[in-house]
Amino acid sequence: MLKDRPLIRKIYLYLFSFVGLLLIVIGLVRLVDLGLKVYIFKKADTFVFYPTTPSRLDKNGNTVDITEEEKAKFQKEQEATQFQQTESNRQRTASNSIAMILIGAPLFFYHWRTIGKENS
Repeated sequence: MLKDRPLIRKIYLYLFSFVGLLLIVIGLVRLVDLGLKVYIFKKADTFVFYPTTPSRLDKNGNTVDITEEEKAKFQKEQEATQFQQTESNRQRTASNSIAMILIGAPLFFYHWRTIGKENS
């Protein structure tokens, strides 16, 4: 069908080559960004928890300050949550970036090869 319309076919091939190349570039940029955050700019990935004074309710429904032991436990829980969230975000970024590259590479190379065959 597109053989009958060479201009539309050429636009299609170049457009999809560009989309594939764009996916590859975006995926690579995101992987480089992730690598820089993990190995060089380590604080760029950190979430900041604003200090709060945790409290609890007693049997009568009154607010009671927590003990130092409970504060330390709360702090450790916040740090653990931060670590898990950072790891989760890194894995999500890596998987999205790799998916972009895996989809973009065949898309680009197939259409670019087709353009090369038609132009030679």
